[in-house]
Amino acid sequence: MPLRIVISSGHGAKISGAVDIIDEHDEAVRVVDRTAYYLRQFGVEVVTYEDTVSTTQDENLERIVDFHNSQGPHTYDISVHFNSSNGTTSKPIGTEVFHYSDEELAAEVSQAIADAGDLIDRGAKDGTGLYFCRNTSEKALLLEICFVNSQADCDLYERNFDLICQAIAETLSGEEGAVPQPPDTGSEVLAHFKGKCSFFGGPEDTGVSSSEGLAFLYNYEDAMHLFLPEQPSGTSGLARRLNPGVFYVACRWDYSVTDKDMLGRPSVQALVRANNREFLAWPADWGPHEDTGRVADISPGLMEALGIETDDEVEVIYPSPW
Repeated sequence: MPLRIVISSGHGAKISGAVDIIDEHDEAVRVVDRTAYYLRQFGVEVVTYEDTVSTTQDENLERIVDFHNSQGPHTYDISVHFNSSNGTTSKPIGTEVFHYSDEELAAEVSQAIADAGDLIDRGAKDGTGLYFCRNTSEKALLLEICFVNSQADCDLYERNFDLICQAIAETLSGEEGAVPQPPDTGSEVLAHFKGKCSFFGGPEDTGVSSSEGLAFLYNYEDAMHLFLPEQPSGTSGLARRLNPGVFYVACRWDYSVTDKDMLGRPSVQALVRANNREFLAWPADWGPHEDTGRVADISPGLMEALGIETDDEVEVIYPSPW
């Protein structure tokens, strides 16, 4: 079976976990998202999860484990947490990884986090008493990245955030080496859409005319990464020349906020989320019309990768926050 990892943030949006110098749940979500990005660069299939519903600890634990166990056969179940001890301290405390059955892998991940973050390595810990480790169906690790009440730990974590996430991905995937860094837009989020979606573009999309163009891309040479090498037979418009396997998105952009030049810039992408998966996608057009009740049209390839169908819900963030 190809490597497939299900990774979730500990606690939930309404059950924050430990809060001191940093907030455990907020940071766990950051680590999950960035680690998933790196894992995908290594060719790993990743499913991520954040509990935004539960209001009690028992409900939260059951919901997270139920999600992991509902994902079918996979290689690892990973839960990301941050630890805490009594009282805020300036002293470093470190990182550790709990396991149910694989002490060796837990030790490797703990050491990787410690080395990447200049943190103290507290090593592998017996996690058989932890609900997540005990009840997930696949090999499970619960990562305690650092201590939220240690100023030294928090400073090192923030300083080495990307290195820590890449180190986790390298250890779990068995790969290592340079990977593309998440895009740094140098800008705050300028557009945010959430709602129903459909697909568009490519030779098989008869919902657009054979001559239909795109809103801010006018020539094949403007964005060759989005298009098929040859114009499909019987068509002349760029909408039908879009490569359906490439990840692209159309939303009702406000050109006074995100102008056409910016949207057409290949170095700036949107983040598209659905079905507990997320991918980067290039803006390619304006739409869909408000009458459809949808907020986005996406490429057939992106729809397939997200595992969704027409009128399922997506979230689009532009520029991507990472």
